[in-house]
Amino acid sequence: MAQLLVRDLDEKTVARLKKRAKANGRSLQAEAKRILEESSTVFDIDRIREDLARLRASLPPQTTDSVDLIREDRDNR
Repeated sequence: MAQLLVRDLDEKTVARLKKRAKANGRSLQAEAKRILEESSTVFDIDRIREDLARLRASLPPQTTDSVDLIREDRDNR
């Protein structure tokens, strides 16, 4: 497994990370590892596309034409 060394972190940042790690029942290293792993998947375009495809498949089909909606709106005035 790869290793990563982060230098020159502000003391306040380290203190906040330690506090967060303690609140989550993890060591500082485990907390930092979790944050890095989660943040590296935030912009995973393939995952986003898969999520959107699942969402699209779960919705009812949209077959209404905008022309029909405009006519309906005009008829209801």
